[in-house]
Amino acid sequence: MVKFIIKRLLMLIPVLLGISFILFSIMNLTPGDAATLLLGDSATPEAVETLRQQLGLNGGFFERYFNYIGNIILHGDFGFSYRTKNPVFDEIFIRFSYTVRLAFTAIAISSILGVLLGIVSAIKQYSKTDNIITAITLILTSMPDFWLGLMLIILFSVKLGVLPISGATSWQHFILPGFTAAANYLANTIRMSRSSMLEVSRMDYIRTARAKGVPERDVIFKHIFKNALMPIVTLVGVNMGWQLGGTIIIEQVFGIPGIGSLMIQSIRLKDVPIVIGCVMFIATLSSIINLATDILYAYIDPRLRAKFVTAKKKAVKSNG
Repeated sequence: MVKFIIKRLLMLIPVLLGISFILFSIMNLTPGDAATLLLGDSATPEAVETLRQQLGLNGGFFERYFNYIGNIILHGDFGFSYRTKNPVFDEIFIRFSYTVRLAFTAIAISSILGVLLGIVSAIKQYSKTDNIITAITLILTSMPDFWLGLMLIILFSVKLGVLPISGATSWQHFILPGFTAAANYLANTIRMSRSSMLEVSRMDYIRTARAKGVPERDVIFKHIFKNALMPIVTLVGVNMGWQLGGTIIIEQVFGIPGIGSLMIQSIRLKDVPIVIGCVMFIATLSSIINLATDILYAYIDPRLRAKFVTAKKKAVKSNG
């Protein structure tokens, strides 16, 4: 298990290097100049040139890229924001708490409701309840996030006045954006839970358990759900990674000052260090979440645990 974890973490290094090069290329080769965007069109050429020198924008493309990567590798220095002059990760950590609260609110809603509705839908297959849940799933899948967010604001904030329109100063501010962010993932979780439950329920050992007189509640939760959990856990892990980096539009709609809003603002001003730092930070977190999901498999599925134990015993014998 330890070797597996180390191998996965080492594989992250070339991925991050590739991400940094692609983003650096896109941000530097697209039209526009960071110094001009920061100072405005009314700035004098002398002021623009002075700022370019301060920001280190006068060198060649590869020279600037290798200087940037060298500072990261040798000193752990991701640079500073062109806009605020603050270190990159100071800017990211200020915004990160808002994105985490939004992401985990959405994940909690989509995971809990999605699994419960998926189980009910599978148990009551082809019934009216199943048809209603299926219809809800199709509706949630077809609605764009920004449109759903605006409709929720009109209903609960403007018409009813029970929830705030925008901001992030209290837990009430995350209810509407949490439901908005969870909508599409909720639909996917319902579908996955339902299909996985139905697939396992057709297995021979499930029919055997029922033939032995095992109570239906135990059949559903101890036999069917437990064995249907693997694809559900996979989906939740993937959704969690997507939520951390995929809430840009929702943060804009609800005025949440998270990483998504920071990235949009930084892209507009060509604040290269912030953009690269945000994407690499999110990519690292997503990879760690995927790794944690893979490790969780071993605790859910005894066969995977046995595989790791067998591999460990073989390694011990070969070393001995």
